[in-house]
Amino acid sequence: MSEFALEVENLVKIYSARGKQPVRAVDGMSFHVPCGIIFGLLGPNGAGKSTLLRVLTTLTRPTQGTAKILGYDVVKKSIEVRKRISSVIQETAVELFLSVRDNLLTYARFQGLDKATATRRADALIADFQLGAEVDRKVQDLSGGFRRRVQVAKVFMVETPVLFLDEFSTGMDPLLKRQVMNLLRAEVEKGRTIILTTQVLSEAEELCDDILIINKGKQIARGDLNTLKLLSHGVYEVTLTFDQLPETIQTEIAALAPIRFTIEANTIDLALKTEEGRVMEIVSALTHGRRVLRVEVRGASLEDIFVELTTQQAKETA
Repeated sequence: MSEFALEVENLVKIYSARGKQPVRAVDGMSFHVPCGIIFGLLGPNGAGKSTLLRVLTTLTRPTQGTAKILGYDVVKKSIEVRKRISSVIQETAVELFLSVRDNLLTYARFQGLDKATATRRADALIADFQLGAEVDRKVQDLSGGFRRRVQVAKVFMVETPVLFLDEFSTGMDPLLKRQVMNLLRAEVEKGRTIILTTQVLSEAEELCDDILIINKGKQIARGDLNTLKLLSHGVYEVTLTFDQLPETIQTEIAALAPIRFTIEANTIDLALKTEEGRVMEIVSALTHGRRVLRVEVRGASLEDIFVELTTQQAKETA
């Protein structure tokens, strides 16, 4: 078996339509992912994430280059690849006319599990995913959020070494999402490799051992969270809570050209790029003569890094 869960070399996927300019959805990507980690694949809408996942899961053939899962080429050895992966992607469907329980059991039997093992795992997952009240209902009668729970629960029925998860937490409440995140960590401790895409960057920041940020089909940054933070040196997050929100504060913040800022009630959160020595000067200016209940200054979050890097690439390619 290969030491790498994923091996991608000069991968290109071009979509062509009559009368339209060809779209390079994946544009020459190359990266390797070791086994036994959670690997985050991040990017804005239209970055190429879904296309890349479709290539890696054998649903779409690349135009050029190669991709391998555990040493097996996704084109030449697609059946071997499919034996070793499970996936929850945006197009993933459940069996709408089967009940929740039958969805899990049928999937398990298709994967070769014996009846006793399948039943035991299904019972555990029904509890883990809080599906007990819905267990005998047909999936077509469930809400979108509950359908997503069934989709995600299915891939935990089997123990394939590589798991692809695209927006796994859609429709989950915070408590359930936290529980599923704990399940994902437990799977990695068993040796599984998880490829994760998400628009909720706090999930990636908390879960991922290694992160690849892509945009317009190209790689723009790669590394663990600390490595990525070095790429955004000089980015700081500031939180200010006032007794009363100053009337001119939005104008004052806008003049600083922040990466982003939000205002909720009397609390302001902003991220800005500046020299280290200027941060406290800015905080002092914003709070001068005002009653402040809370001041907090932090280094860049993954969201700040993501916004800065993708914005920078957009400017360079404009």
